[in-house]
Amino acid sequence: MAKRDRGKVWLGVGSIVENAKGEWLLVKKTYGGLKGIWSLPAGFVQEAETVTTAAMREVLEETGIACHVIGLVGFRSGVIAREISDNMAIFYCKPVEEDAPFVLQEREIIEACWMAPSDIAVNELSSVMLKEMAQEHVARHMHPIIEDINPGDVFGYSEYHLYFKK
Repeated sequence: MAKRDRGKVWLGVGSIVENAKGEWLLVKKTYGGLKGIWSLPAGFVQEAETVTTAAMREVLEETGIACHVIGLVGFRSGVIAREISDNMAIFYCKPVEEDAPFVLQEREIIEACWMAPSDIAVNELSSVMLKEMAQEHVARHMHPIIEDINPGDVFGYSEYHLYFKK
């Protein structure tokens, strides 16, 4: 993955793609703080691109699964090393085709799978954010803001919040 200068304000997207069985589409990255950890298909918004277009593009690029956005689930915002504003819009999506095969973007993705939220919530390889969302999904209750979690010192966040729509 080529490093780009994204400036000091980042806007990313992540997608909860849920199939007809209620399973979520997950990926394991080949790089960074989420290397080898289950997470959502995600990436940065590009120039002249809406967040919904970016969300669908990232899912397709990373997994080969075409999807459409149903709505906004929440927004994650943090400050890395007291310097970089790191923001992510998190969308709820449905696959266009239920049984489409995975076509992985091998330079960025090690593995992809469909996993039930109840399994995500207890999987030791699920990212902190993913576990939190899956636990809330299982409980059918979402908090408007979650402030008392740490996604891991590897990221260097000096401030971190998760926001979810009730």
